[in-house]
Amino acid sequence: MGNKLFQEARKFVDQAVANATEENITIAKNSLSSAFANSTLAEQKQLSEMQEKLGRVKQSMQGNEYS
Repeated sequence: MGNKLFQEARKFVDQAVANATEENITIAKNSLSSAFANSTLAEQKQLSEMQEKLGRVKQSMQGNEYS
């Protein structure tokens, strides 16, 4: 079945990317944190990439606030 926390993290990051709100980003960040501790090295690498993606979404959101 795979790592449920990893799958949830991916789902929440995808939701935050599709609908960038503070709430969605916070949920995705929390999910990433939970998944990281219980993941293989390969999953951790993917989670790190998801975290970077989430960071870019948050930066983009903050940039739009000042436009």
